[in-house]
Amino acid sequence: MQSMLSRMGYVYRVLRRTFGVRVAPIFIAMVFLAVRTVVGVGMMLDHLFFPRLRKVRANRPIVLVGNPRTGTTFLQRFLADNGFGSGMELFLMLYPSLVIQKLFRPFLPLLEKISPAKFHATKAHDTSLSSVETDDVAVLFRYLDGLFLYGFFLSFDEEDRLPFFDPQVRNTLPRDLGWLDTLWRRSLVVHKADRNIAKLFSLAVRLPEFLERFPEAQILYMARDPLSIIPSANSLMLGVLDKAFGFWSLPENLRKRWLDRMYQAWITLLRRFHDDWTNGKIDRKRVFIVRYDRMMADFEGLMDEMCQFLGHEMTPELRETVAKLGEKQRKYESEHKYNLDKYGLTEEQIRRDCAFFYDTFLPPMAFPPRPPQAA
Repeated sequence: MQSMLSRMGYVYRVLRRTFGVRVAPIFIAMVFLAVRTVVGVGMMLDHLFFPRLRKVRANRPIVLVGNPRTGTTFLQRFLADNGFGSGMELFLMLYPSLVIQKLFRPFLPLLEKISPAKFHATKAHDTSLSSVETDDVAVLFRYLDGLFLYGFFLSFDEEDRLPFFDPQVRNTLPRDLGWLDTLWRRSLVVHKADRNIAKLFSLAVRLPEFLERFPEAQILYMARDPLSIIPSANSLMLGVLDKAFGFWSLPENLRKRWLDRMYQAWITLLRRFHDDWTNGKIDRKRVFIVRYDRMMADFEGLMDEMCQFLGHEMTPELRETVAKLGEKQRKYESEHKYNLDKYGLTEEQIRRDCAFFYDTFLPPMAFPPRPPQAA
């Protein structure tokens, strides 16, 4: 698991034994290595054609942390669209060289047809090469490693590989942050911005070390009811796996293996952040807790506090945008209903296993009454 070639071997074994796919992964691996080589050459040329790279620093990122399906995509794109900073598009993570991006951008519509994003684009999560996305994908594209490697591939292996992604067992944070810093600086250059808006699910298990590496970073931790996020995250990932490999046609024992392991993975993300938080390992002055229920019911009040935390001015234009979106949020009703039994879960089980999270981050709260709208 230490080398990328060994991880490729593990992935190939899973694809061959679990899904019966033998030839396509070899071709994809060759393309992956070829793109990686071309990008490497392009990144060396970036310093020649983009001299600003020598001076720009990505030392003040705003980073959204939390489990998938906690509202991270909505908030990251909102902040990026409204001048808080720049998020990274999938295109930038796949082809991080600014020179290569210039050359490939005219072919973006064609690249969309062969992009891995096509397996992920759903009503629940609309995405494309030009969409701002989670920075964890950058680690997957560069090193074939991280949270998504486990979720989409290695969680199917006969041996549970989750411990290999535990930073207490195998700490890849220095490597990952070195690469992300390289990409974040390029994102600032291409977007002409002065601050990054990142989203890293994997930081939930290693936030103290990240804050030490980036002492000026500010964290927005997204908290939502596990009864919603666990089945929703499963549904999102299984939509990709079923579209690509036919997950629901697999033997029951393989489906159960994946569901059981991912349930434990989702809880691990919650518990590790909770333990670091309650044990005083996280500087709470640098973390703002964003409750999903409040984001939906009191977006205006939430954004007032968030702007104060981030040191961002609440301009009249931003306040008007927030007010309109807040009204829309209160009227929103999700079309997605999840049957826990489909994932081998019960409400009692989730509430019991996540009691620590409910007690610390989701106590009952009252929202302030909204003023009546003018006629």
